[in-house]
Order: sequence, then C-alpha cells, then structure tokens
Amino acid sequence: MLIIGERINASRKRIAPAVENKDAGFIIQEAGMQIEAGADYVDANAGTFGPEREPGLLCWLVETIQGSHECRISLDSPNPAAIEPALKLHKGKALINSISLETARFDSLLPLVRDHGTDVIAMCADDQGMPTDLENKLRIAGTLVEKLTAAGVPLENIYVDPLVYPISTDHSYGTVVLQAIERIMTGFPGVHTSIGLSNVSYGLPFRFQLNQMFMVLAMGRGLDAAILDPTDKRLMANVITASALLGRDEFCMKYLEAHQGGKLDLE
Repeated sequence: MLIIGERINASRKRIAPAVENKDAGFIIQEAGMQIEAGADYVDANAGTFGPEREPGLLCWLVETIQGSHECRISLDSPNPAAIEPALKLHKGKALINSISLETARFDSLLPLVRDHGTDVIAMCADDQGMPTDLENKLRIAGTLVEKLTAAGVPLENIYVDPLVYPISTDHSYGTVVLQAIERIMTGFPGVHTSIGLSNVSYGLPFRFQLNQMFMVLAMGRGLDAAILDPTDKRLMANVITASALLGRDEFCMKYLEAHQGGKLDLE
C-alpha cells in the first residue's frame, strides 16, 4: 500500500505560515513525523501562494525536506512552471499530483511525467468537469490510461484517482468510488488507484471514523495508494491489518513488524 502523507499543504492553517516564512525546522519535523509513521511519499503543496511565488516555495520545500530526510516527494500542483524546477532538484523518483484529461493540464504536464519518468496521479476529470457518476469516471479513467501509455508512460507509474466526494452531499458517492476502484483495477491490470481519503468525510462529525472505515473498504476493492494523514495511528493500524488480511503482506511480516514496534496496540 503506497501512502502519500498529506500534511505539508499550504491550505492548512499551521503549514501556510511555515512555508511563507521558510520555517525549515517546522517543515522538517512535519515530514519526519509522516515518514516515521509510514509515508512512502511526502506531499508538498505551495499552491495557495499563487503562480508567481509557488515555484520558488515548492523548490524550497523539496530542498528542505530531502535535505534532512531520505524520502520521495509528491509535487502537488497543476502548474508546470512550479513542477519543472522542483523536478530538477528532486532526488530519486518523484510523484506528480496530478494530471487529468483537462486539455491544458494534460498537454502541459505530460512531457514532465514522460521525460522525468515520474509516478503520476491521474484524476478522473476532463474539460466537462469532475463527474460523480460511475460511467463517466470509468470513461475518463480509460482514456487517461490509454493516452498516458500511448505517450510512453509505463502503466505501473499511473495512479488513477476516481475522485472521492463528501458523502454528506450525496449518500451514493462512496459506493460509486468503491465500484470505480474495482472496475479500474480489474480493467487495466498493472495500473494503480489512489484516492484523497479525507474528502469522503467532509462536513460530518467524527471524520476519523469515516476515513478509517472507508480506507479498509477501498482496499478491499483493490485500492493500492492513498493521500492521507499517516500520523493517524488507528488509520495506519487498519491499513497494516487490512494488508495482511487481503494477502498483500507476505508471511504477515509487516504486520508482525508493526506489532513489535507497538503500532497495533493503541489502547
């Protein structure tokens, strides 16, 4: 299960001033907490500062995080002017978050994904918008996979995001995404699926409960990556446990390691 730590996002109240003031100590600590908790990628987002300031700040985040931690970074921006210089600074294989079928975004980001050999989150959105129904999610997912692979992007580098919407606005949104995950994973063997987990619970109380349960349900449908808060210990314990139960943890080695490290005993 690929975990993308979501916490270093300038839209968060505690992160915005740390990015603006280039508080390296705070950012390094935030990244370290997520890596220690099990993040495979640390998401970095400076998008709230606008197109003029974002490139410099995203580059600063990459240098600051990788200057203190051996980790890969999810470059969270639709802006190629921000992503391209950050890719040149990034050590190892980066993740671009995200491309879509929106013409301008696809055409500008595709060369960066292809030429730098990055992983990429491919959102089920196009020039008509972000569909909420299963049929159109699958239509866009199929077209994204076809266009990316035709351009030379390896299937294993693609993480299709069927887009999770709050179930507080429509009770069917959760089940539609679960169906989409299953159909995408079976329809394109070798591709990956990813979701922004916390979107499902927006507007409801006890969000952590909904997030934890939806994550397990999604994993049962084949989900193999998610953007989430890895410092949620119960959530991560559920991910580790579900991985073992779904046969994704050979000889339950990661489960046993988590038990020995006290990551499952949360009483």
